[in-house]
Order: sequence, then C-alpha cells, then structure tokens
Amino acid sequence: MELIVDISSALCLLLGSFLCLSGGVGIMRLPDFYTRMHAVGVTDTLGAGLILIGLMLQNPEGLVEIKLLLILVMTLFISPVASHALAKAALRNHLVPLSDRNENNGGTESSKP
Repeated sequence: MELIVDISSALCLLLGSFLCLSGGVGIMRLPDFYTRMHAVGVTDTLGAGLILIGLMLQNPEGLVEIKLLLILVMTLFISPVASHALAKAALRNHLVPLSDRNENNGGTESSKP
C-alpha cells in the first residue's frame, strides 16, 4: 500500500511541476496580457493543487495535512478571483485584447472607447 501512495504522490508532484512550468512558458510565449493571464491562472491553480495533494500524500501526519488542505482551499478560491480582478482592472484601464486591436485598426495601435 505504501508503494501505491508513493507512486501517486510522485505523479502528483511531477504533473503539478509540469503545469507550473508550462504556465511560465505561457507567460513568455503568448502575445498579449489576457492570453498570458489565462494561461498562468489556469495552470498555476491546477499545478499548485496537484503539488499540495502530492505533499499531503508524502506526509500523512494530521496537522500537516490540515495545513496543506487549508492552503489548497485558499489557493482554489484566491487564484481565480485574482485573475478576474486583474482582467477587470485591465479592461477598465482600456487595455484592448489583441484580437480586437487587429479587427478595429489593423493591429497598429490600441483604441480607447
């Protein structure tokens, strides 16, 4: 039984690390703020969740699991709210998505409503 828990923990840690790394690549490679924010928001929330689950499986002590579970729940609530707040702030500051810039004026400059 311990072998199955160790393998599950390793898989969660590896997959979570891969997702966090792919979010970092998304920041570097994607063209505008909104696509970068989407890539990081999705991959980091899931990646952090998998890493925390993997850590919970590694250390079966009650107090450590409760702390990690509390961090997981807070991450699952805070990260999407923060992404939404960033997108809303960008829209209020007239940051136009790349697709709208290309359609409205040939992609040369952003238009302010």
